[in-house]
Amino acid sequence: MSIEQTLKERSKSTCELCGADSQLAVYEIPPNFDGTAEQAIYACSTCTDQINNPDKVDANHWRCLNDSMWSQVPAVQVMAYRMLKRLSSEGWPQDLLDMLYLEDDVKTWADSKLDNSDSEDTIPTKDSNGTVLNAGDTVTLIKDLAVKGAGFTAKRGTVVKNISLTDNPEHIEGRVNGTRIVLVSAYLKKA
Repeated sequence: MSIEQTLKERSKSTCELCGADSQLAVYEIPPNFDGTAEQAIYACSTCTDQINNPDKVDANHWRCLNDSMWSQVPAVQVMAYRMLKRLSSEGWPQDLLDMLYLEDDVKTWADSKLDNSDSEDTIPTKDSNGTVLNAGDTVTLIKDLAVKGAGFTAKRGTVVKNISLTDNPEHIEGRVNGTRIVLVSAYLKKA
């Protein structure tokens, strides 16, 4: 059976991201497509055009990710995660990202670098003292921070281990009180 036929059956002939039922085609998930249906999705021309051309992205089109991010198909989860990350400055996508859980291997795939999209001249993430932060570092909060939507305050002096960097050099992700949250790097000190 061809990849397209497999994806057509898996998706019930609809876009696996937005649910459209016309102009559908196989979209190979970069960077390491191995020729299998497990590393591809069935997507409409609107979704693929916006995935491939970030300057054409219509944030409202991607509200469909509220449903598709819950797919049991890892390739769909990866694309939903990547698009939510790309749109996280809009506000609502960050809320969805906070709810999204990915298995470790799927998260690694979703975070894998795409060809030359991450250039060498990116702005580093720095703490309140100007020290460069790297993924996996441990930081300490220097101010009490109210965590929106989680119903608690992250207290000054709280240690956050094994941080993750985001696309925004002013933010990092870390786990506080068992909840993964985004923190402003200006309120952190590298431990």
